[in-house]
Amino acid sequence: MRIAGIICEYNPFHNGHAHQLAVLREAGYAPVCVMSGDYVQRGEPAVIPAAARAEAAVRCGAALVLELPPSYALRSAEGFADGGVELLDRLGCAEALCFGSESGDAEALLATARTLLSPELVPLLKQELAGGASFPAARQRALERLGAPGAALLERPNSILAVEYCKALLRRGSAMRPLVLHRAGDYHGGSAADAPSASFLRGQADWAGYMPEAAQAVQAAAPRYRLAAGGRAMLARLRAMGEEAFAALPFGSEGLWQKVMHACRTEASLEGILAAAKSKRYPRTRLMRMLLCGFLGLTEQQLTEPAPYVRVLALDADGRAILRAAQGGLLLLHAGERTQDCAFAETERRCRALYGLFREDGPAEPAPKSRVYVQRD
Repeated sequence: MRIAGIICEYNPFHNGHAHQLAVLREAGYAPVCVMSGDYVQRGEPAVIPAAARAEAAVRCGAALVLELPPSYALRSAEGFADGGVELLDRLGCAEALCFGSESGDAEALLATARTLLSPELVPLLKQELAGGASFPAARQRALERLGAPGAALLERPNSILAVEYCKALLRRGSAMRPLVLHRAGDYHGGSAADAPSASFLRGQADWAGYMPEAAQAVQAAAPRYRLAAGGRAMLARLRAMGEEAFAALPFGSEGLWQKVMHACRTEASLEGILAAAKSKRYPRTRLMRMLLCGFLGLTEQQLTEPAPYVRVLALDADGRAILRAAQGGLLLLHAGERTQDCAFAETERRCRALYGLFREDGPAEPAPKSRVYVQRD
């Protein structure tokens, strides 16, 4: 069986995701998805529970959905991509990594990734950062100074992440090859024909027309979660944190943790904290990940530790065969299956329990997780 990996969030699952799965199936691949669980890379709770998103994906063509743990999902874009590649490599049976890009040019993406990994980039990047540029702007200028042919790729959201996937493949010497799909349509458009982004859909009450019927039936019935619903709970936790806890937060280098600590102790809302701590040097998503990690009790060290296991969220018959063929480098547990006590398991339990505080219709106990098996006709 030919297997293609996908690193994803499906927040929520929509027509563009279904198209990717259909293309892979038509090409003879069984798609294996490594998907963010309760929290997503932008530093927010997932809009609907992982179980519903995983089931929607399998009903629309995925063979197997594995959960990307919170300590992987809340990394930077580079760390998010690297963590997903790590888990797929440890699974040991995927031959390709499939992702979308506005350019669809695999060679240009790989060339840009190689330049970003070259030692010549580092001094140029430091020079640009010293001049006060934000990291994305500094990286862009450094690439241009090196004459990187694909520097302009980093101006588009999907291509930025695509380059990070390529960097992870190169850095790890992965056996997976990049399989790049052209990401067409207006990313921020509001019509179904535009294949709009998941961020657009999260702002809509009605998702009909933007996702396949099989996914709509599962996701529309799921409860919704929003950052704002848990805002007061986050503020309470952040106000109570000591200086040592703030210093241990990820993404807090160059004294940023001190600025965030002061904002948390003086501002009365999450938006107030973000406004007080932001600058052109630090994007909003970095600050959001810091705040969410503080609330969840995740430290910089925890975000760098390898996962001792990963949970299986949903699968079909092909997924069962893939699990049997996995090479054993990755311990796989079914959703809800208990594991031996360890620091990673305790962190996972705590993060899952706190997710319920973000539910729109009021705090809820964590719903029991169970693996979903989809029987195809």
